[in-house]
Amino acid sequence: MFQQPAPDAARALIGMLLLADGVGGIIVETEAYARDDPASHSFTGPTRRTVAMFGPPGHAYVYRSYGVHWCLNMVTTPPGSAVLVRALEPVAGLDAMQARRGLTDIRLLCRGPGRLCQALGIGAALDGAVLDRPPFVLQRGPAVPLLTGPRIGITRAVDVPWRFGLAGSRFLSRPFPKTLP
Repeated sequence: MFQQPAPDAARALIGMLLLADGVGGIIVETEAYARDDPASHSFTGPTRRTVAMFGPPGHAYVYRSYGVHWCLNMVTTPPGSAVLVRALEPVAGLDAMQARRGLTDIRLLCRGPGRLCQALGIGAALDGAVLDRPPFVLQRGPAVPLLTGPRIGITRAVDVPWRFGLAGSRFLSRPFPKTLP
C-alpha cells in the first residue's frame, strides 16, 4: 500500500477503514504530498518536525497545524512523501468521538484533518507509529468511485489535482469543484 508514490496511495486509501484504538471510520478524503512538491512540509529537506516523512513507508507523520490541530499523514515512497487523511465517515466508537469533539452531529466529527485527529485521539505520541500495528487498524474496502481535484488550505502548487474523495460522500471536508464536460 505505502510502497508507491503518494498520489497512488492517496487514491487507494479512499474507502479503507481506519481505526485508532478501535475508533474511526471509512476514509473519504485524502491529499498527496511529494518530496519535490513546494506545498509539502518535506520540500526544504528533513527537519525535526518532518523526520517521520523521511522514514520508512507505512508510518504516521503527525504534526500540529497552526499550533492548534493535529493532522495525520501516512508516509509513502519515495522518502519525503506522504498522504494527509482529510476526512472519515465515522463508523466505530461514535460515543468516544462525540465526547472528544463535544458534539453529536456525526457529519462534523471527522470532517477535516484537525477534527478527525481530535475525534480519534491522535496526537504527537503517534508521530512515527507503524500504521499496520496497534493502535492503528487499516483495512482495505471495496473499490469505490473517486473524485479528484486541487488540494485545499495551501498557498503553493494550488493547481496540482492531488486531492481525492469518495464520490457522493456526505462526510467530505469541503465539496469538490464542479467539473465541466
